[in-house]
Amino acid sequence: MTPLCNLHTHTTYCDGKNTAEEMVLSAIEQGFETLGFSGHSPLECGKDWCMSEEDTYGKYIPEILALREKYRDRIEIALGIEYDFLSECDKSPFDYIIGSVHHVVKDGRIIPVDLKADWLIEAVGESYGGDFYTFTRDYYENMYTLYERTECDIVGHFDLVTKFNEGGWLFDESDKRYKDRALDALEYLLRKDVIFEINTGAISRGYRKTPYPAEFVLRRMAESGARVMLNSDTHSRDSINCHFDEAVEYAKSCGVKSLTIMRDGKFTEVKI
Repeated sequence: MTPLCNLHTHTTYCDGKNTAEEMVLSAIEQGFETLGFSGHSPLECGKDWCMSEEDTYGKYIPEILALREKYRDRIEIALGIEYDFLSECDKSPFDYIIGSVHHVVKDGRIIPVDLKADWLIEAVGESYGGDFYTFTRDYYENMYTLYERTECDIVGHFDLVTKFNEGGWLFDESDKRYKDRALDALEYLLRKDVIFEINTGAISRGYRKTPYPAEFVLRRMAESGARVMLNSDTHSRDSINCHFDEAVEYAKSCGVKSLTIMRDGKFTEVKI
């Protein structure tokens, strides 16, 4: 059975296409038990796709809390935030935090890892001499700091750095130079009390055919007994349950026995 809970949801407050209420109504139509909102945290270098601090505390939080009350008999609504490792803002109002790395900082240059493929190729060419293995090393170095910087409950799209690498055209994900760095960062985070997400968002936006994380990463998560959560990282009302059924089968094939959902405000395990 596929758990109908999604805690990674974006709206027009950041880079989503639909309002918060439109997302709620769509989730109800699709039979979701829980919908959690996770607007992008305020970030100086991400003004085009992040919430402003004014909107976060003056509009986003009040609206999500009002929607929670309005639809309390039809769906559970949770107030979260996707907190970037470069952000600095008050985390106390939120029910949960998704911690994410969206950038690599090299010699003072902030390089987005997931905005546009051509930007990424150009930046890696200029700052790393085209060496994607050193670039991905620096990405995973940031993963070492993620928990301490964000105090996250959930680690977002662990290997987001592979977003534009479908088919391995930028670098070989089976190469030891890549795999060792990814697994080293994972081992560090496995020692923290965090949940890792299986994220289908790049599938819905046409960048990938499979969810994050890669199979070798998810298998290690399963072997270690880590808590794993299914999230769609949705940016529109039509993708809240994007490839959920397929993602559950993928999880099972990697040895995952249960998924974490939020129920009555608490993280709960459900067998799959």
